[in-house]
Amino acid sequence: MADIQIERQHGMSMAQARKAAFKWAEQAEKKFDMECTYEEGTTSDEVSFTRSGVSGTLTVTKDSFELQAKLGFLLGAFKDKIEDEIVKNLDTLIAKSGAAAQKSPHAAEKKAPANKAAAKKEA
Repeated sequence: MADIQIERQHGMSMAQARKAAFKWAEQAEKKFDMECTYEEGTTSDEVSFTRSGVSGTLTVTKDSFELQAKLGFLLGAFKDKIEDEIVKNLDTLIAKSGAAAQKSPHAAEKKAPANKAAAKKEA
């Protein structure tokens, strides 16, 4: 059996990280025919995923995503390709979720006073 371990830091709140993990699970179910279950915890959440030849977990914390997967004998031959695809999908999801977090109303409120102050100085 081949093992895959991937850890990625994120700059999201726990609520935003949960949304991203839900989206990842939905994509895994649709694209890779995975069966996913999501368990919320107090300090971390866990997405368990499985299908023939693959099983693993995606652990979600306030700071990071940690994916651990075990590939069966047949899929083990494609470990590098599978790992590259997982990394690409996870990085894309983090980037999109992080960009959405920056566009949230709270981010705009934080930027607004600086912009008003700059406008007053120019006037």
